[in-house]
Amino acid sequence: MPLPAASPAASPSAPAARPLLMDCDTGIDDALALLYLCLTPGTDLRAVTTVAGNTGAERSALNTLQVLETVGRTDIPVAAGAETALTGAVHDEVSTVHGEGGLGGVALPPPTAAPDPRSAVELIVETARAAGGTLDILATAPLTNLALALRAEPRLPELVHHVTVMGGAVHHPGNISPVAEANIGHDPEAAAAVLAADWDLTLVPLDVTMRENLTEEQRQRLLASDSPAGRLAGEILDCYFTFHETTCLPFRGCACHDPLAAAIAVGEVVPRLAPRLPVTVDTADGAARGALVADTRGIHRGYPELPGAGATVVLETDGTFGELLVERLTRSGQETAR
Repeated sequence: MPLPAASPAASPSAPAARPLLMDCDTGIDDALALLYLCLTPGTDLRAVTTVAGNTGAERSALNTLQVLETVGRTDIPVAAGAETALTGAVHDEVSTVHGEGGLGGVALPPPTAAPDPRSAVELIVETARAAGGTLDILATAPLTNLALALRAEPRLPELVHHVTVMGGAVHHPGNISPVAEANIGHDPEAAAAVLAADWDLTLVPLDVTMRENLTEEQRQRLLASDSPAGRLAGEILDCYFTFHETTCLPFRGCACHDPLAAAIAVGEVVPRLAPRLPVTVDTADGAARGALVADTRGIHRGYPELPGAGATVVLETDGTFGELLVERLTRSGQETAR
């Protein structure tokens, strides 16, 4: 299947947006990120690949197609990828977090578009080659697909402009163990390979995503909007809010994990603090398995760049992204960003 043509520039004088591929495990926050990207002017979402995480890879592909159809983007190829971690491990689906099926238990019509016949790895590699070194990748899921793509095409870092990963916890507690965040912890070997690859990479950890929140008042605005994207977001967030309220937040609301990473990936949110740090992942079979290990020993000296620094790690944003996201999803009558 041929790749879709590049999206036109926002105006004759504006530079063309770099093509973007999103690798995800479409649960609720991935869905919000997809909607945000499709409704953000100047964004060229070229392809989506899915992996087992919040739900299985094939189910995630179906969820992705349904979300994209809500905003009329049936032109974007969606390919399913790895159903297990590199070690063959299978983790349980998190219906208590994302609801039955991954979208808060909300029933959506079957999509008119079908999953792309290519594998996720094939779509990643072919999209990177076609973009000629300009492709940005946004990963909001376990990093198995990207690790497998690196195996299939060792030159992939040369073909990719930038990688943004929602994952890890630096000073913040983990969310699947005291130290491990889900996207890193569900496949530590894959995460270690991706972080070690020779490409420009930004990490968006729990340290910032847990501080960018949506509230019940904002969810009600989403539900009351004239925008199909806004109404869908409001419906699927009900389940997500319940999980957050009963486990990790002192109010009814949620963290903006994947949408924040998407906004950083396309440059709409500029971090306040994002030092470049050496990073790795604990892959040993112990209590710290899956922990992101970031060298923050320069914290009291303004984080001077250390030899061998491997990633830009976002540690502080301004805390206002939730309102921007609601505004973007509720703007009635807006056209998708193509």
